[in-house]
Amino acid sequence: MKSDSLVIIPTYNEIENVEAIIGAVTSLGGHDFDVLVVDDNSPDGTAAVVERIMAERGDSRVNLLKRAGKMGLGTAYIEGFKWALAAGYDYVIEMDADFSHRPEDLIPLQAACAERADVSVGSRYVSGVNVVNWPIGRVLMSYFASKYVKVITGMKVHDTTAGFVCYRRSVLEAIDLEKVEFKGYAFQIEMKFTAYKKGFKIEEVPIVFVNRRLGTSKMSGGIFSEALLGVVKLRLRAMTGKI
Repeated sequence: MKSDSLVIIPTYNEIENVEAIIGAVTSLGGHDFDVLVVDDNSPDGTAAVVERIMAERGDSRVNLLKRAGKMGLGTAYIEGFKWALAAGYDYVIEMDADFSHRPEDLIPLQAACAERADVSVGSRYVSGVNVVNWPIGRVLMSYFASKYVKVITGMKVHDTTAGFVCYRRSVLEAIDLEKVEFKGYAFQIEMKFTAYKKGFKIEEVPIVFVNRRLGTSKMSGGIFSEALLGVVKLRLRAMTGKI
């Protein structure tokens, strides 16, 4: 039976994690979550693992979008959002494949969106700094980047760069997905800021972020640079009425 909630998991070379994360998400008690894996033609065979899982399950709980190549996190989510809207889901959740976002946190994240908020953010920084096994330099970079974005945009969100987010269907329908500009982690800021400017209620749900144990991180200093420069552009667009 189809759920009302879809978890979108972008993948690129996540063969070590993809089977386990799908199993963890679809076996949660308390709420059913369907899964859409958006794979960017992973050379390690990630998509083939998902296809095998789909064949073994024989239901519609696990789905796959295969893309031609590595085209960026933002475009993966945009394609996933469009797929989710066409499929009729009421709640759409962004989640990493590498268990840095704990599957059990999906339940309070979805509940916050269903009961009170239009957008719920799995926040590393709303109740202190809840990050496990990251190098201190990376923690500080992420923490102060989020603080910088908060100051520039005026959003009352502590973890503006968070990638563990639940959207109501109405939010995604109100945002012109074709005009979302950023492809990297600035995409996360752009989506939250656009929802904020459109008057949607954003609530932060405290989570613990755990550094990946398997596979290779896709993060880099360049990703954070895009976010820091992109936020100024977003603010200027808002001032000229383009958001």
